[in-house]
Amino acid sequence: MVLVLATWAAHEIRDALNLQVRPDNEQQVHRAIMFGAIAYIGLLALPFVPGAEIGLAMLAAFGTAIAPLIYVCTVAAMTLAYIVGRFLPIRILERLLSFFRLRKASALVARAAPLSSEERLEMLLHGQSKRTLGLVLRFRYLGLAIAVNTPGNSIIGGGGGIMILAGLSGIFSPLATVLTVMIAVSPVPLAMIFFGLQI
Repeated sequence: MVLVLATWAAHEIRDALNLQVRPDNEQQVHRAIMFGAIAYIGLLALPFVPGAEIGLAMLAAFGTAIAPLIYVCTVAAMTLAYIVGRFLPIRILERLLSFFRLRKASALVARAAPLSSEERLEMLLHGQSKRTLGLVLRFRYLGLAIAVNTPGNSIIGGGGGIMILAGLSGIFSPLATVLTVMIAVSPVPLAMIFFGLQI
């Protein structure tokens, strides 16, 4: 349902903008694209936003021409969310989430605030066995890639929420996390770029 609504909205935006580049409007078109890209990055970095669905809807509406931009913006949004989770003081993040009425995310951050990295991981995996904990640690980047790239992940925080938690956990290194995100979100845009697939 979210994918259908997002696709419809993306088509409406495309038709409303009627982006045809001409010598007299080239700057305005580029400005509109850049503004849209920045807004897209900011939106996807927020918790509980259905990022995978929005990305697919944009690709469906605008086609292969916009696939590279969607890919770069998606990676940038996920990286931004990770950086927020890693460096923003946790109490400020809690207040920010409360301000936006994201109560579930705010409550989770409040519970995690006084804990160490190991304790935060244990909190997230509460009730699981040590064997499960070991498997999660060993395959954490694979798990992150699957979670970020799965349509419908907005019910568990969306790409932005997942990446903020990854930053908060302290168990994901920056370089490996960025590489994981780059691989995780690449299949659909790359398929459209190289094979001209249509959604």
